[in-house]
Formats: sequence, structure tokens, C-alpha cells
Amino acid sequence: MKNKFLLLGIALMSLTACKTASTLQLADVKTQKNISINNELKNDEEFVKFIEPYKQKLDKEMNQKISHTNVDLTKQGDNSNLGNLLADYTFEGGNEWIKTHLKQNVDAALINIGGIRTIIGKGDILLKNVFEVMPFENEVVIVKMKGADLQGLFEYYAKTQVNNPVSHLYIETKNGQVIKSLINGKEVDPDKDYYIATSDYLALGGDNMKFFAKGESIATGIKMRDLFIDYFKKSPEVMVNSDVRLNFIGKK
Repeated sequence: MKNKFLLLGIALMSLTACKTASTLQLADVKTQKNISINNELKNDEEFVKFIEPYKQKLDKEMNQKISHTNVDLTKQGDNSNLGNLLADYTFEGGNEWIKTHLKQNVDAALINIGGIRTIIGKGDILLKNVFEVMPFENEVVIVKMKGADLQGLFEYYAKTQVNNPVSHLYIETKNGQVIKSLINGKEVDPDKDYYIATSDYLALGGDNMKFFAKGESIATGIKMRDLFIDYFKKSPEVMVNSDVRLNFIGKK
């Protein structure tokens, strides 16, 4: 008897569902005209008037001079002057922070060339130039690593031969093999703890830098762009450094 009532209930539910579905009506769909974003599109004058004071204030701030360079700062080549400069700023900023907070010293720094989005032309360096170079909100991270684990860093460069800028590091490779690797001009001690300043993006394995996973990441809370701005302001005339730090022998 229970089974009969169960079957009857299922049948009634099915009929109800069918009835409900049959009473649904499709909403009227009206085709709207596409609006092309081009020179013919007129400005909303009221909106433009509203934001004008804010735009003027922002433009004034972004166009302030913070330093000067007598040469173009570019990201071209394995030892680009802009890449070396920003890697050095990362080293110095990270070193200043760790001395204050952990009574340690940064041994080297590493950033990625892809994070440097454009160049800085010869002449005055404006605040907006740094925002164009570094539009991301990346932060400085210091990774504590055993010397033995740094072999992964050197092998990464040997394999990729990508010009990711470094500071206080020398990496020489040939035919995909590491033939020389130095930190502060010295060979790596496998038993020593080393502190490497980098970005949070790379510390988390960005650009396939998985070797950082073997270390301990220490957050500084310092925005890389803010750090670069501070160091440009400290130097009325930028001193560029194009010394050889990455030497890929036989690179194609």
C-alpha cells in the first residue's frame, strides 16, 4: 500500500512540474545598438567637469621630478642598466629592513625582467615614470635559504638564460651548465644561511622560480614601487651600473 501511495505522489509531482514549466514565458529580448568606443564618441561634459580638479591634482603629482639620468635606462641585454639599478635598489632596501628588524644582512637580490614594464628615457625622471616601469603592487620579500639549496637558483639561470636582474650575484653558464656562481664575490657555502631579497611574486614561485620554495619567506611590507621611488629621490643624478652579473657563454 505504501508503494502505491509513493508512486501516486511521484506521478502528481511530475504533472505539477510539467504544468509549471508549461506556464513559464520567455522574457522579451530586445536588441540594443552597440556603442563603438572611438573618436566620434563625445565626452560626458558634466562628468569631465566633475573629475577635472582631481585630474589636475593627480597630473601635478605625477609630473613632479624625482631624479635625473644622463642616459637612457633600458631593460635590454643580459646586464641592462635599468635591471641592474632596480636589483640594486631591491638589495639596498631589503638590507636596510633586515638590519633593523632581524639584525641580519641581505646577501643578494633577484627581480624579474618581466616586472619591468618599460624604459626610462634620458633626462628628468618623473614620478609617473616609476609607475609606468612598475605598475604592480608587488612587495619586497626576503627568502632565507641554505647555501646547498641555492644550486636550484643557479641551475634556473643556466636552463632559462633569461636576463632576470640580480645584485651581488655572479652567474656564469655554458651550454646549459653552471660553471661559476658567486655571492658577493665568494663561492657559496652549502652550510651557510643566505638572505635573498626578491618580490612576493617570485618568492611564491612566479616565473617558474620553484627553487624559492625550499627557503623561508620573510615579509617586509615594503612596496617595491615605493622603494624605487624613495631611492630615485635619494639620488638627484642616477648612477647606472652595467657591470657583468649574468654571463651566458654561447647564448643563442
